[in-house]
Amino acid sequence: MHMAPIHPDRPIDETARPEGSFCARAMVQRVRWGTGLTQDAFARTFHLDADALCEIEAGRTLPDAALLAYLQVIEWRPEAVLDALEQGNRTI
Repeated sequence: MHMAPIHPDRPIDETARPEGSFCARAMVQRVRWGTGLTQDAFARTFHLDADALCEIEAGRTLPDAALLAYLQVIEWRPEAVLDALEQGNRTI
């Protein structure tokens, strides 16, 4: 299996000036680590693709805009996300 090269310091916005950019891998890890969860537990808890999360944290891919927005909400209000997911599970 061919593995993509690792670019652990790829900025989320590759068009941003260096002083205005931040590392995608570090951002994703910061949010996950803030919850205290492993990759698998974080993915299950917040209904994310575990393989995609692993690829982002390894620096092999970048999160899309929707995932970035979702991660920001998880970071700022994890309890609101968990409440919304629980409500969604009740209506299904």
